[in-house]
Order: sequence, then C-alpha cells, then structure tokens
Amino acid sequence: MIQRVFAEKAKTILKPDDNVIGLAVAGSWLTNEIDEFSDLDLIIVTKQKISADKNLMLDYAKRLGNFLSGFTGEHVGEPRVLICLYDNPLLHVDIKFVTLEEFHNRIETPEILLDKNGQLQKAIHNSQAKFPYPDYQWIEDRFWTWIHYALLKIGRGEYLEAYDFMGFLRMVVFGPLLHIKNDNLPRGVRKVEKDLNSDDLAQLKLTLPNYDKQSLVKSLRNAVLLYRQLRTELYDTKVHLKNDTEKKVMAYFDDIENRK
Repeated sequence: MIQRVFAEKAKTILKPDDNVIGLAVAGSWLTNEIDEFSDLDLIIVTKQKISADKNLMLDYAKRLGNFLSGFTGEHVGEPRVLICLYDNPLLHVDIKFVTLEEFHNRIETPEILLDKNGQLQKAIHNSQAKFPYPDYQWIEDRFWTWIHYALLKIGRGEYLEAYDFMGFLRMVVFGPLLHIKNDNLPRGVRKVEKDLNSDDLAQLKLTLPNYDKQSLVKSLRNAVLLYRQLRTELYDTKVHLKNDTEKKVMAYFDDIENRK
C-alpha cells in the first residue's frame, strides 16, 4: 500500500533530525483497514514545539515527499495537524506535530515507527488513551432549539439551509449516539454503512431529505423520533430532559407542518 511506503520513507527522512524524538502512525493503520481510499495519519514528536509555527510545519511536510498543498486543521478543532496532499502517488496525509508531553494525551494508542530513545513507548506505558465521548446533557440542552431552528428555515423557505442542517444533526447527534449504541467509538458518521446494524442504519437514512418542504419536514420528524429512541436507550436519570422546551417546539412543529 502506498501509505506504508510513504510512512517508511518518512521514518528514514526524519531519523537523522536531532529535534525529532519519534514518529508514530494512527487511524485506519491501527485496525488494518487501510485501502486505496485511506489517508495516512502520522504523528511527529519533537523536542521543540513545531505546531506554534505553520512555516515550520510546512518545512517538515515538504521534506517527506512530493508536496502539493497543506493547511492547518483549525476547522476540525486541531491546529496542530497539517493536512497535506502529496503527488507521485497522490496521497492525503495528516501530520500531527506534538511534543513528548503532548504525546501523552491521545485519543488512541498509535503504532510507533521511530522511537530513538524509547521515550514514546514510555509515554504510552505511563498514560491512557481517552477517546472523547459526547456529553448527553450538552446534546439535550441544545437539541430542541436546533429543531426549532430547522423549522424556522423550512417555514421561511430556506430549504437548502435546512437541508444542510440535517447533516449537522447527523454528524453531531445521530452518528455518535448510534455508534455508541452499536459499541463503536463515536466518530460522527464515519463508516456507519458498515459499523451500524441494518435497522439503525435504515433509521439514520430516514433523516436524509429531498429538496422540498414535505421531505424536509418528514425527515425532521424522523430525526425527532430517532433522538427520542436513542435518548431512552442511552441516557440515564442524571440527564435533565428539557420537557417544556420539547413540548413548545413540537407544537410549533405541528404549526409549520400544517401550513400550506
């Protein structure tokens, strides 16, 4: 696989660098699920902090291959990641730049490719990976206001805005909750097609609207139904349900649905 060839080349290039403590790889590499459509997730651990300077990040990235383009990952909440595209072969590579101290805090345990003094292995041994799980109360506090927002857009005729908002709900609410129900890591809607049971996937697909009012309203109804089911299955009594908000919003839902 081209990803493994690139990673081995990166290891060779970085090994003489005195600032580099080690190199690790994460993502689909860890589960042996790499295929022709996979990107490569590299972690470069350095003595001096690199991620504070985008130009330094780019300098490292350009050394590793036929670099086409790269930008930092603020849009996914991780400015320490440089999202890169390489050529010959065309390959997407995410490079995360961390110090040894930062390496301790991780969402998964990467595979070590280069560990000059055993410091990466020691860091892994002395820490624990913690994948971020959604806060159920955070979702409940927002969900019904989000439904109201979608209804406002539908009512005004801003169908494309409402259409896109359904994608947001799938990414932030339904994907993670359905993954948890199916004993998976809550990675948004990543790989739902193969990681959810068929009934759950079918329910998620019912939240996919067409570009018209009737379809948008129906998919939003299905979203409410799905959320209520997941809330019943997953939430415990510590989660304070916004029953009054839900009641008011659903009354407004009926109003919007019945308007001609």
